[in-house]
Amino acid sequence: MIQVQNITKSFGTQDLFRDASFLVAPRERVGIVGRNGCGKSTLFKMILGEEYIDGGNIDIPKNYTLGYLKQHIAFSHKTVHEEACSVLKVNEDGWLDTHQVETILFGLGFDEESLQKDPMLLSGGFQIRLNLAKVLASEPNMLLLDEPTNYLDIVSTRWLARFLRGWKGEVLLITHDRKFMDSVCTHVVGIYHKKMRKIQGTVAKLKETIAIEEEVAQRTQENEARKREQLEKVIDRFRFKASKAAMVQSKIKAVERLGEVTRLEHERNLEFSFNQADFPGKRMMQIKSLNFHFDGGPTLIQDLTAEIFKGDRIAIIGPNGRGKTTLLNLIANELKPVSGEISLNPNVILNYFGQTNINRLDLNKTVEEELQSSITSAERGKARSLAGLMMFSGDAALKQIKVLSGGERSRVLLGKILATPCNLLLLDEPTNHLDMESIESLIDALEDYEGTAIVVSHDEELLHVFANKLIVFDAGKCFMFEGSYADFLEKVGWAEEKSESTTKVAIENSSNAPAPVAKDKDSRRARAAYVEERSKIVRPIEKRIKKWEEEIQKQESLAAELEQKLVDASEKNDGALITQIAKDLGEAKKKTDEAYEEWEKASAELEEAVKKYPL
Repeated sequence: MIQVQNITKSFGTQDLFRDASFLVAPRERVGIVGRNGCGKSTLFKMILGEEYIDGGNIDIPKNYTLGYLKQHIAFSHKTVHEEACSVLKVNEDGWLDTHQVETILFGLGFDEESLQKDPMLLSGGFQIRLNLAKVLASEPNMLLLDEPTNYLDIVSTRWLARFLRGWKGEVLLITHDRKFMDSVCTHVVGIYHKKMRKIQGTVAKLKETIAIEEEVAQRTQENEARKREQLEKVIDRFRFKASKAAMVQSKIKAVERLGEVTRLEHERNLEFSFNQADFPGKRMMQIKSLNFHFDGGPTLIQDLTAEIFKGDRIAIIGPNGRGKTTLLNLIANELKPVSGEISLNPNVILNYFGQTNINRLDLNKTVEEELQSSITSAERGKARSLAGLMMFSGDAALKQIKVLSGGERSRVLLGKILATPCNLLLLDEPTNHLDMESIESLIDALEDYEGTAIVVSHDEELLHVFANKLIVFDAGKCFMFEGSYADFLEKVGWAEEKSESTTKVAIENSSNAPAPVAKDKDSRRARAAYVEERSKIVRPIEKRIKKWEEEIQKQESLAAELEQKLVDASEKNDGALITQIAKDLGEAKKKTDEAYEEWEKASAELEEAVKKYPL
């Protein structure tokens, strides 16, 4: 268990945390959410001891190991396989479990050939994946994962989510991918107003909780302001009357007890809409027998044919390195096909947000000047207004591009796109560098946009909400799919996941086949006897499962209550109460683990019983 108690952290005049607290109990997977710059990565560094704490403390048990995904590269072995296996510990039988390492590497997108490559010859993205594989294979008590999906494609991201759901230790996760966080985490910690708020459940539940608390705080503040105003009127009225001196002093003390009136700060969201240009027609583009490869490289696009119409919302999906960005570059006429053709309607007005397009910003210009360059009007006010819309208000609009972070440059590029009307949007990984709130604004803007949009993304939340058609790169093929992302998963699915599923079924079917059933079981009498016998075996197991499910729910609810009490006790700095609550919390977690074990045993028994007595 890690306990963060009343920590304070500042950089110059900027406060990140003020008396912030939360804890991570056994087997919890906790997501950390908050606006960019709120201190999420700094929190990780403080837990790892890489950053000083100005006040408070972080308690980590003795011999408790932390696994952290590092962005810098430091490899010392000749092959990817050797590098990944270098973190393994010899087990009690004196051998290394290299099979687990290979499972992780394949899950993260490596193939047999790449396992024998020199790690230093991998692309930057795959070097980070190798670092991630090493962290997972080292099996620490807690994983600290800061944006682990940044360098993963959609298939690897889905595999990582499944892997983390089965993790036996604890997890602290920072990610802008809300769907990924919700699918992995049991709890969420929100950083807001320099405090930390932990709840059991999803990001949406956290937001709802914070919204309720903000409303209560707002009402409390308004009531106190009214009360202060009333007290001050009484004080002013009777201040100079000797007979009322005692009463006036009492009112003055009452005002002092109310404390200072502080205006609640509301965090700004990135809110915008795309500027749509009219398109007189239906068909915007035709792709005929398109083929492409780079000189000396493998074929990326082979015989792709598609038609794109006004209002289409197309997502280009697939593993990394298969040609998704290349296809956008071909549509934007930044690359030429090897064969085939892309025919754009002459009325198409195209805007392209590309992964490398932020490098085309003029580093010596200010935010306002860059935005002004995309506005046809010479009015300075429009550029300043657009800068504010993209969260560069006041003097922030006068910052030079060269001092901005990658996320800030992405917002400038988005602003330039907003300034230019278009009827065809090309967006390549537009959610990179954006926080969850900004991604939600982007999804809302895409939903409201009535033009045609083609988006490359591995963000499954965006895919589910946005796409009505797909261009799929998978299993060496590139094809158009008419339907939503949910339709694709149901009707086609990812080749790698189908392969995993087939292998699993084959392994399960190779042993413990169901016991044969009497040949006459279909007769009424035999059927009734069979069902009764099955019921005698199955029903008690089902009751046990229900009992343990109720116990798990009971203990998890108790743990959630105790966690809140522990935070409250930490804020009061009540050491004795903290110790007692932590003890009770540990007991609740222990009972939860025991209930989970009994539930798993009963579930396994039920599975065997159902195999033996199929209906």
